[in-house]
Amino acid sequence: MNFPTTGSPRSAGPLLPLRLRKPLLVLLVLGGLVVVSARLCKVDLAEFVPGLAKGVEVLRFFFPPDWSSLQEMVGPALVTVLLAAVATPLGVLLSFFFGLAGARNLSPGWLRSTARTLIGVERALPEIIVLLLLVAALGVGPFPGVLALAIGSVGMLGKLFADAIEELDAKVLESVGSVGATHSQIIRFAVLPEVMPALLSHSIFRFEVNLRASVLLGAVGAGGIGFELQKAMALLEYERAMMAVLVTLLLVFGAERISDYLRRRVLDGGKLA
Repeated sequence: MNFPTTGSPRSAGPLLPLRLRKPLLVLLVLGGLVVVSARLCKVDLAEFVPGLAKGVEVLRFFFPPDWSSLQEMVGPALVTVLLAAVATPLGVLLSFFFGLAGARNLSPGWLRSTARTLIGVERALPEIIVLLLLVAALGVGPFPGVLALAIGSVGMLGKLFADAIEELDAKVLESVGSVGATHSQIIRFAVLPEVMPALLSHSIFRFEVNLRASVLLGAVGAGGIGFELQKAMALLEYERAMMAVLVTLLLVFGAERISDYLRRRVLDGGKLA
């Protein structure tokens, strides 16, 4: 008697779809890097819970805030705002020229490469390093802080401005150039009207960034509310330090609200009223 022979069993399909293999591999590599980095940084979760409890205990020393020092914080807070208010226009002006030089559709290759390299180098340098170099050259005070924030703006705004200019429609530039416009006239009548909303939006956001950075720079020599906070912590005047923190939060929160309002107005058509 002939019995029906059973065919060879079907080979099992892949345990993981092909489209998921690459993301999973990336996650595994990143996870391994995180584990190695945590070991090198001596991250110990066993010490986190006791440390957290100790931190909560220390936090009691910050309350209540020293409300009597509020009047003394007004002057340093104003210095912090002025640092950002003066540095931002200077940074915007520098960044605009770097943006023009770094745009492929406006500048020759050698100039674009030079400008982009300088922008990249500046972006790699934190403002605090620039400030330390300027403090060594100019001494402690708000002026080195203004220069550090202005130079620090170039790394961010210079790239954003150059990218915005490169995204312009080539036909717009060609149409202006075809009627005999000079290079400066092309920038004035073709480039500026097209990119102005983006430039204003980025500049307003940079003011908000500079205000936050001025607090940090103030703690290392630029003055302002950051210096008051650092001094209070060094003298163990925790309640006064808490007052400085509250003033800092008020400044940053107010700057965010004003920045959001202005950016919405600019993007809605350039009207601020």
